[in-house]
Amino acid sequence: MDNFTFYSPTYFVFGKDSEEQTGACVKRYGGSKVLIHYGGGSVVRSGLLDRVKKSLDAEGISYIELGGAKPNPLSGLVYEGIELARKEKIDFVLAVGGGSAIDSAKAIAFGSLYDGDFWDFYCGKQGQVTKSLPIGVVLTLAATGSEGSTDSVITNEDGMHKRCADGDVLRPMFAIMNPELTTTLPPYQTASGISDIMSHSMERYFSHTRDVELTDRLLEAVMLTIVKEAKRVMADPSNYEARANIMWAAMIAHNNITGVGREQDWGTHHMENELSTTYGCSHGAGLAILTPYWMNYAMKHEGVDRFVQFATRVFGCQMNFEDPETTALEGIAAFQNFVKSIGMPTTIGEIGGKPEDAPKLAAGMFHEAPNHGHFVKLTPEIAEEIYRSAM
Repeated sequence: MDNFTFYSPTYFVFGKDSEEQTGACVKRYGGSKVLIHYGGGSVVRSGLLDRVKKSLDAEGISYIELGGAKPNPLSGLVYEGIELARKEKIDFVLAVGGGSAIDSAKAIAFGSLYDGDFWDFYCGKQGQVTKSLPIGVVLTLAATGSEGSTDSVITNEDGMHKRCADGDVLRPMFAIMNPELTTTLPPYQTASGISDIMSHSMERYFSHTRDVELTDRLLEAVMLTIVKEAKRVMADPSNYEARANIMWAAMIAHNNITGVGREQDWGTHHMENELSTTYGCSHGAGLAILTPYWMNYAMKHEGVDRFVQFATRVFGCQMNFEDPETTALEGIAAFQNFVKSIGMPTTIGEIGGKPEDAPKLAAGMFHEAPNHGHFVKLTPEIAEEIYRSAM
């Protein structure tokens, strides 16, 4: 196991009607003037935004609103939020929504305190974020784990490059997590979130670090839970227990308690960024497409052991001692069948891609970003090969 540090200060309030505690949580962490950042109409139509504002009113906390967060959040809204936060002297940023609203809120929170262009932290001109306004979350979608993570992913509209910034100060001070708020999600959004959770686990699971049995087993537990609960929630979207297990699994999968002490990959995530910016698919759908093709490439070039373990422990494949590769391939096929069973696409062609797009996708991935992957060190040539295989 590698040396590591781990800091996870987020205060989680989980369960039914937990959004009613929003105002008390903001007050607990010193907020007195809040920027409420959210997406589109669902938080308004459902009455959630009104309940959040009522909770803030009850604590005497003032607020202003900034809606408009969209999937694969864009830089333009971040710049607008930074200007608004500075003008209104905001001292706390509250995201109400899923990963997109949270990522955008994080960028606004640190960007409002930074003298330069917030994009400096996404394009590599600056290192980790070390100064930010405090952030809180009222979660409406189980997927990205942003409610407990150090990360923020934004797409720059100048070139449509999707990149990540991170830092411990970007972990939310609190996260309100009510699984009931996810029961009205369309099946596609639920399935996209499930695929994202699986990918967050797999990016950590496929590692060359040896003797990391505890985090191996934690990751397997998350993936086994998701495979089980995905079937229940797709059959019955109102199943509270399934929603609750998925929501907590999403946070566990990405606050990095499952990733400490081990090398992580993240090449598939970086490849997917090009799919969602090019074709407009959800992040989870892009991951569902690419992961099996990355696995096939990685197995052939990095050995079968990890893939055999994945196949037997997560999908219950029978071990073929005479031909372990057969077991590994069965595991990859089982994962692809799983994402297909919940309604996710399995080829880039299904989201509008063509084989001739592969060079452009690879070039976009490596624009001002030369390093991708650790389990498999990706090059533009390897990325293009995987993109082509997924067409």
